[in-house]
Amino acid sequence: MSKMTKLVNNPKLFFADAYRKRIGAWFLTKSFIVVVVIPFMLALFYYLFFAADRYVSESIVSIRQAKDSSSIGTGGFAALVGISPSSKEDTLYLREYIHSLDMLKTLEKEINLREIYEAEKLDFLYRFYGFLPQEDFLEYYKNRVAIVYDDMSGLLKISVEAFQPEYAQNLSMLILKNSEIFVNELSHAMSRKQLEFAEEELKKSESRFSAAKEALLNFQNTYGIFNPIEQAQSQANLALEFEAELAKKEAELTALSSYMQNSAPQVVALKHEITALKIQIQKEQNRVAKKSNNASNILASEYQTLSIEANFAEELYKLSLQAVEQARIESTKQMKYLSVVQTPSMPQSAKYPRKIYNLITQLAVLFLLYGIVQLIKATIEDHKY
Repeated sequence: MSKMTKLVNNPKLFFADAYRKRIGAWFLTKSFIVVVVIPFMLALFYYLFFAADRYVSESIVSIRQAKDSSSIGTGGFAALVGISPSSKEDTLYLREYIHSLDMLKTLEKEINLREIYEAEKLDFLYRFYGFLPQEDFLEYYKNRVAIVYDDMSGLLKISVEAFQPEYAQNLSMLILKNSEIFVNELSHAMSRKQLEFAEEELKKSESRFSAAKEALLNFQNTYGIFNPIEQAQSQANLALEFEAELAKKEAELTALSSYMQNSAPQVVALKHEITALKIQIQKEQNRVAKKSNNASNILASEYQTLSIEANFAEELYKLSLQAVEQARIESTKQMKYLSVVQTPSMPQSAKYPRKIYNLITQLAVLFLLYGIVQLIKATIEDHKY
């Protein structure tokens, strides 16, 4: 139906259609301005007059562990390239430490980090506001220090962002310095505890050995005997010799008594010798075993107890010495160090903001949003009429 025919036949419908088209064109222009033009102009205005250049200093590090050659056969490829599960864990610990409040406080002590990020006054989106609390500053710091861990190589890439290139490099160098201190402490903490434990046990065993030796010396000095066991053995052997001599003399007496009288001088003399041997044998037996504190068997038993304790304390002392030396060797083998693959760079140009890329991306998003608005508007119009 032509416009003239519609006007003649149905003037009301003609004016309604014209009104809708005019309102639609106005809405199209207004929505385009609100959704696309104004936000894009604001972004363009920000990037032209407020956005500050942000420089990034990059460094690459990894944690390596000193190992002896025998560990290569059991560690496979990871051991050949110097990567171990413990090194991976330590690298992840280091990543968390760099983003920790402890690192932030350490950096604030060495440089005034807040002033560095407060210095930029125009860039209201990326500057830091000094009145914000510590928790907000920590989040801001995390956003300025990006850390990426590579699972394949075990490398840690640290990117430090600042408004001045020298600030970015200095801050990156300070982070590496404190990271090295953290890795050294992490490496030495366990080995130091093991060595301290071994040294403490060495002191105990040394004290026990000294006490055992002193007790043995006191026993020898008190009784004037170097080795009661050997003395008791010699006394027992002497008693056996006397008993053998007694048996010999008694045999001779029997032989003489067969053809001589008891009053004969030879018989009398032999009887005296036999009596003397019996008395001597009894003395020797009393020395070896008698109910007295000075009996050889009692002294030998006490000496044996003290000797066993001294020998055991000596062996324990030797083992403690070996344990200390082994702990020192193991601490050297398990020593970890921060390997710097790339030192903090001095940025020559600003990496952020990427103005053209951001503007093009924002314009594409705004057009997409505008299309969604128009789709919603068309859907509403279709349901309305």
